[in-house]
Amino acid sequence: MPSLSMSAVSSGNEGLFDGSGKLDRSDKLESASRCKKKKVSETTPCNDVPVLRRAAMDYLARREHSLFELMQKLSKKFPETDKELLLEVLETLKSEKLQSDERFTEAYVRYRKSRGFAYLHIKADLAGRRVSDRLITKHLLVDDEDWQRTAQQLVVKKLRHQESPSYGSKLHRKLTRFLESRGFASTEIRKALEKHLV
Repeated sequence: MPSLSMSAVSSGNEGLFDGSGKLDRSDKLESASRCKKKKVSETTPCNDVPVLRRAAMDYLARREHSLFELMQKLSKKFPETDKELLLEVLETLKSEKLQSDERFTEAYVRYRKSRGFAYLHIKADLAGRRVSDRLITKHLLVDDEDWQRTAQQLVVKKLRHQESPSYGSKLHRKLTRFLESRGFASTEIRKALEKHLV
């Protein structure tokens, strides 16, 4: 297998790592430019490991990704490239702790919670990104007190400048569907709405 040196990472990833010496930004890679010089198209295979590695690192520089997400993105970018080679590149990044499903899960849960999404929605998203049940259970708690608090905050926000709904009314049903779409459990929805019903 070709060497997967850290010098394959492009200089566009500055600030991604600390001063541990893992990232050498001064190297100029001739091999990394091969596919670019050819202007890789959607049907051109690229078996140049530094180019594949750099593409993966470019995605990771923007945000954490699950291994499955990275594989999907690289497969789309280089559709004719051997999947085994792509997997080798990604497994190397994983072994170097540059890609981590655990870090991705932790960051994803924190971000989606901050956007007002709840357990069921986030769990489905993580499962769709092929995150293991072990990591989901570790970082996503079904009995997290934040779920109820967030549901109540969303209801208050939605009811701003509106009259309180009655049980079974159009507005009540609309709020219920909205909270369900955000991934809240039925008990959380009921508690969040009941104090606003007339």
